Amino acid sequence: MTLRLAYGLAFEDLYDREGLLRLDAAFLQFLADIDDGLRARLEAARAAPLTGKDESELLIALAPHVEDFLARLFGIEAEAQALAARHHELAPLYSVKRLFVQRRALHKVKAEDASPDGYAFTTELEFARQVTEWQKDEASHAPQLEAAARYAAWAATTPEGRARHRSGVLFKAPHKLDFMRLIPVETEIRHRQGFALTDAGTDLTGALDQANYCIWCHEQGKDSCSKGLKEKAPAAGFKKTVFGVELAGCPLEEKISEFHLVKTRGQPIGALAVIAVDNPLAAATGHRICNDCMKACIYQKQDPVDIPQAETRTLKDVLALPWGFEIYSLLTRWNPLDLRRPLPKAPSGRRVLVVGLGPAGFSIAHHLMNDGHTVVGIDGLKIEPLEGALSGVDALGRRVPFRPVREVGELHEPLDERAMAGFGGVAEYGITVRWDKNFLKIIRLLLERRRQFAMFGGVRFGGTLNIDEAFAAGFDHIALCAGAGRPTVLDSIPNGFARGVRAASDFLMALQLTGAAKRDSIANLQIRLPIVVIGGGLTAIDTATESLAYYAVQVEKFLARWEALAEKPAWTPEERIIADEFIAHARALRAAKPEARLGLLQSWGGSTIAYRRRLVDSPSYTLNHEEVAKALEEGIVFRENL
Repeated sequence: MTLRLAYGLAFEDLYDREGLLRLDAAFLQFLADIDDGLRARLEAARAAPLTGKDESELLIALAPHVEDFLARLFGIEAEAQALAARHHELAPLYSVKRLFVQRRALHKVKAEDASPDGYAFTTELEFARQVTEWQKDEASHAPQLEAAARYAAWAATTPEGRARHRSGVLFKAPHKLDFMRLIPVETEIRHRQGFALTDAGTDLTGALDQANYCIWCHEQGKDSCSKGLKEKAPAAGFKKTVFGVELAGCPLEEKISEFHLVKTRGQPIGALAVIAVDNPLAAATGHRICNDCMKACIYQKQDPVDIPQAETRTLKDVLALPWGFEIYSLLTRWNPLDLRRPLPKAPSGRRVLVVGLGPAGFSIAHHLMNDGHTVVGIDGLKIEPLEGALSGVDALGRRVPFRPVREVGELHEPLDERAMAGFGGVAEYGITVRWDKNFLKIIRLLLERRRQFAMFGGVRFGGTLNIDEAFAAGFDHIALCAGAGRPTVLDSIPNGFARGVRAASDFLMALQLTGAAKRDSIANLQIRLPIVVIGGGLTAIDTATESLAYYAVQVEKFLARWEALAEKPAWTPEERIIADEFIAHARALRAAKPEARLGLLQSWGGSTIAYRRRLVDSPSYTLNHEEVAKALEEGIVFRENL
């Protein structure tokens, strides 16, 4: 479908600095027609950028106009209004949760009076709407409100009530934090099969629940999620958790409180624009990637705001709009809320070589281009070409016209079928299917479509290309972004290279890059049960979950190929033992119900993390206990003091 932009602009203008200048002028005129005083404030702030509360107030005032301008630019006013309406439709949930459920029901209804009797409703939203109406005339509806309060107390405090409303948000109250018991003693098992995405994240209802739970403390200058939780004495620096982890907040100082406020007002495009001021590559952060912001949340004695969920959902909401990818892409180059660099700077004439195209490499490449520099990225992995009309680069690396993406589904591939493209470094080969790697294609397109960028895979720096050759080729600077790819060799451990022993990072890399997890792959990556992962970090957590999932895929592939053979192979005695084991396990898994498969894997030894200290001492627990909880849900066993 052809993209027709408003304001006399063509699609190509969105990737050209002169075109972006015309776009910016159109926005300033759009703003002047609505509120000339606000335009004057914006222009003054660009000349002398604001900070703190003054900047926050200006961005929040501008956000709805950015929303309306972009909706008109892309001709999606109706769709944007429908998305805003879904936000507003859910608003009663959060006001009733805060003012009625938490302040009235949980504080004033005694435990013995909590009861589901005498009140009936079909959805939580219906409950919230009814309570809202009754509260307009409390005297006339006292019996109904009393019954609703008893129900709310029952739903929030009893096992039966919590089970009934497990998937809702209205009756879920924050829990007091016990740092020695951050993980539930009893874990509800999730039944996983293969390597499809294991965590789709929250929906709009859940994201708005978190955004409303936030107290928007930028207004008091206490947005510690963004700036870090500081000691009272300025010289003392940041506070630390009971585990000694510094609460420095978001490394990017993203305007979290501000985007939450804009999101709750039903302005998701505006909220994404606020995020993109400090975090333009938000597709590479958020849910299941980073949690520094949560750790430093102002709520230190109860559950923190799940900021990564709200951030990722905000991005997804915009991406789901028609031309949503193009809107997000534009906000990474032109963002009127960015007072310091609203659009790319004029060409500097400088060329930079970026070595490594993982998170560090693709992030610095983006910012270098927006600062006016030309960037060439290289990576040791072979980078597979995308469809030329999608990326603007053909299979030979030549520039071709690229087509706009109307539906983000055009970029989506099921993770268990997705071809490894080689772009993304550790995000490609290290991070597991707990994170949607389709975001890597989005990030790649943000870079690859730009004329100031070129990249080449299969280039080893120091081998294929060295420092002297790079400078001789005309590069002014070299940015080394290759840290995560260095192999780990544990020389101090006896028998570290014995058969059956692998470095965890090497296993994850082999699993991802060889395509072993795919059912149609013939990659030679063999593991047997039981599996023991030594260590207590997040790499150990990922290795434990992925190795257990891979074992089931491995034996089922083995059985399918063995059955397809017309002539059975002649195995050695040792090979026969392994083959019989794989065939027997595969047949048992094939015959079992989905909910029984994990029990079989555990009965054969399962996957165990062995750590030299206690669980609460492990880096995975102290830095990101949510990942430990997710691993336990997949049936991983954690053994302490081994």
